[in-house]
Parts: sequence; C-alpha cells; structure tokens
Amino acid sequence: MTIRPPAEIGMVAEDVDTPALLVDLDAFEHNIALMAKMVASFGVNHRPHAKTHKSTDIARRQIAAGAVGQCCQKVGEAEVLVAGGIEDVLVSNQIVGPRKLDRLAALARHARVGVCVDDAGNVTDINTAAQRFGATVEVLVEVDIGAGRCGVAPGSAAVELAKKIDAASNLKFGGLQAYQGRAQHIRGHGERRVAIEKAGDQVRATVVKLAAAGLECRLVTGGGTGTFPFEASSGVWNELQAGSYCFMDADYSLNLAEDGEYFDTFRQSLFVLATVMSHPTRDRAVLDAGHKAASIDSGLPRIADLFDVTYAGASDEHGTLVLGANAPEVKLGDKLRLIPSHCDPTVNLHDWYVGIRGGVVETLWPVAARGAAF
Repeated sequence: MTIRPPAEIGMVAEDVDTPALLVDLDAFEHNIALMAKMVASFGVNHRPHAKTHKSTDIARRQIAAGAVGQCCQKVGEAEVLVAGGIEDVLVSNQIVGPRKLDRLAALARHARVGVCVDDAGNVTDINTAAQRFGATVEVLVEVDIGAGRCGVAPGSAAVELAKKIDAASNLKFGGLQAYQGRAQHIRGHGERRVAIEKAGDQVRATVVKLAAAGLECRLVTGGGTGTFPFEASSGVWNELQAGSYCFMDADYSLNLAEDGEYFDTFRQSLFVLATVMSHPTRDRAVLDAGHKAASIDSGLPRIADLFDVTYAGASDEHGTLVLGANAPEVKLGDKLRLIPSHCDPTVNLHDWYVGIRGGVVETLWPVAARGAAF
C-alpha cells in the first residue's frame, strides 16, 4: 500500500496534515546553487550523499546543478537511485553477504556502481559476484583517517588491499574512500580544520605509496557538510560527499564558522510540521510529533518560529512543549515548524516531502528509498 501524501499541490501550508516533512523550496534551491558554486570554485567534483535525502527527485536536481553522481550506504538505496535514472552511484560502505553482493553486481550491469572495502576476503567475494553477472564493479579502499569506524590503516595496508582489487578479473581499483565522520560536528572551526589536515597527511602519504606501487588512484573521495572546504582546498581530495548541506539541521547549526559565529553558510530548508493537539496547562502544550516524526539521536528538535517555546520532551507520538513567561499564545490546532536535530534519520521516518514556496504547496516528492536498510 502506498501511503498517501499529507498535502495536495496548491494547498496552503496551514492545511497540510501532520506530522509532515516540509521543504522550504527557496532555501533548498539556494543551498543547491551555493554548493555547486563553491565546489566549482575549488575545482573538485561533488557526489552528494543520498543517505541524507533518499530521494531520486532531489538526486536529479543535484546532478542538474553539477554533481557527478550520488553516494549511498546501502544496496537498497543504490537500487532505488538507479531505478530513478541515476547513472553513477558509489556505495560508500562495506557490503557483505552473497545476496547483497549479487544485487550489487546485477546493478552494475545497468549503471556505474562503486563500493568500498576494508577486507581482502570481501574483495574476493565481490569479484565472484561480479563474475556471475558478467559485470565490472569499481572498488575503493576505505582508509580509517580518524573516524574509528570502517577502514584499513592508511599506508601499506591500503596499498596491499588495492593490489588485490587491481588483480581481480571483474573489479577496477577506483581509489580511496577517506571520510572523517567524527570531524563533522567538532564545534570549533580551527579544531575541525586541524582534524582534516591530520587526515589529509595520512591520505597524501597513501596516494604516494599507491603511485610507487604502480597503482593509479583515480579518486580520493570524502568530506562532509561540516568540513568540505578543508578537504576541497587540501590538494588531496578530488571529490566531496557533503549531503546534509541541502537541508541542514539543529546540530549542524551549532558548528562555529571562522569568525566564531554560528555556522550559517547554508539555510535551514527542512522542517517537521506538527499540530498542537493538547494544551492542558498554561505553560505546557503537546504536539502530535514525537519519536516517530523527528529523530532525537542528536538532541531534541527546536521550534523554528516562536520565542520562549521549547520542545522539551518526546514520546512515540507526542512532543511536549514548555511555554515560557514571554511565549506567544499557542492554541489547540496551531501548526508549528520543528527544526530536526539530525536531518538524515528524520527523513527516513517519512514517506513524502511537501515542498513549500510562498506558503503554498508547490510539489510532493516521495522519500523513495525510505527504509532501504539492506
């Protein structure tokens, strides 16, 4: 069953059913255009991360603005993107298990598909699947440059893994996946820069070792919304993966820019619209948007438009508001915009984007890869 959208095109925003995932189209388009301009000025490529938006509609808009393709984290996401007409997809993650690898190899017959590895046995398994399907899969070595998640050590270990890829019959060595995830939300601008400089030193040394081994490192790809200017200007990375920039969220807004002010390069374009469903006391109201409408892994959402009103707690279907002494009047049935703390998992809670311009619903986009977790 396809879940019907919470709005209709032409409807005023106040009539949108809730909870609903809103996109301020003016802010969204500003972010897409600004990133395209910034990336072009650095002379590098941009491959936005589709784990943020899970939408072929948004992916096509990013590519129309100059992006070379899309990243994703799961084979299911890649399948949705390719089915939606995206021709160049990097699964910037490890894919393990015969069923998943068969799906990946099958997909590589229809689009340019890449994947990352940090294990020699996984290289063999990917090649076996590619042989079965008569496909060629581009494989990147993921190096751990400080995130402490996936990845082999930079340097010799990465070179040995690259040699195994290069020797495989149905694989093509593509380069390095080098993403410092922990650096994205380091608040201080200088501290973020230092983290990427340290990472860059390790990546640069690995590229030198690959060249000495006769291996061409076509790509060094990575970088996120919190750090991409540092990777872009390093002379090491030639492809960026920033994805959250198109939406932004409350957590990213806490990062500091070089001048010490809060990070505001991109505009907040993603909101969760919610309705006041209860107002039992003067200083407490309840929204119809809780855990199932907005992720709280990076903290609680913020109220976008009202002063002295705090989203103070959440349960499955309820969000509790604390109304301060200077808060404006809030009435039953009022609709409020929430700024999610973390855009990516919030998007995955919804089936539709409701695109708003000038207070009117202009477009509806399905969250096509929602739940594509395998």
